[in-house]
Amino acid sequence: MTTQQPFIIIAGPCILEGVDGAINFQAARHLKAVTEQFGNQVKVYFKSSFDKANRTSVGSYRGEGMDKGLALLQRIKDEVGLPILTDVHSWEQCEPVAKVADFLQIPAFLCRQTDLLVAAGETGKPINVKKGQFLSPPEVQFCADKVKSTGNEQVYICERGTTFGYNTLVVDMRSFPIVKSLGLPIIFDATHSVQQPGGLNGKSGGNRAYAPVLARAATSAGCDGLFFEMHPNPDQALSDGPNQIPFEWVEPLIAQCLEIRALNTKAESPWA
Repeated sequence: MTTQQPFIIIAGPCILEGVDGAINFQAARHLKAVTEQFGNQVKVYFKSSFDKANRTSVGSYRGEGMDKGLALLQRIKDEVGLPILTDVHSWEQCEPVAKVADFLQIPAFLCRQTDLLVAAGETGKPINVKKGQFLSPPEVQFCADKVKSTGNEQVYICERGTTFGYNTLVVDMRSFPIVKSLGLPIIFDATHSVQQPGGLNGKSGGNRAYAPVLARAATSAGCDGLFFEMHPNPDQALSDGPNQIPFEWVEPLIAQCLEIRALNTKAESPWA
């Protein structure tokens, strides 16, 4: 029976909300309290974005900006005691962001931007590359190779669904064994996968009810971790509210996925 690596949990509100970040602190403390009970079964990162540069509408709230945002993320890291993941949108951001963040994330729409991927790799930090909605699973190898060209082998691929028609994403569960066959660990983004991009007349819609369903399915298909966005009041969130999950869903979701994952050993699953 194969010894499994800790299941990666990346979670937090979509965006840093306000200069004081009260909601973000609340989420980080809840995430830490919930995940401590799972011990070394999980490796946890708090996620939130200092800027959402890909909002549907020019008038949508996109955050406090890099300087204020990084200062707030540093406070959360210091006061709550969780490592941090956040997005980078241009190569110039990578070095300053890496001074605070423990894990850098490449947004899906930017997953083929060579200069960005190389600059992220040069930080030496783990890199979570969101798989673009326009990419097939085998194509992520080329994204990963751009990061690895810097000598940084800490590359993760994040599945978040494929565009299917208008305002709809579909998750192909074959993606997980395909990406793993390339020698790349794969994270599943449970909440962006239920997003309906641009589906609310200038804003993105979504249906959070399906996030736990897809998370359990992805875990059974062999994902190496979960990404999900969480909020104390998702319907009042300043970004991606329809697909963020409430705090009370977090503990049972992780517990269920860990139970499923315990069955996924190479001895029991020759395709894993």
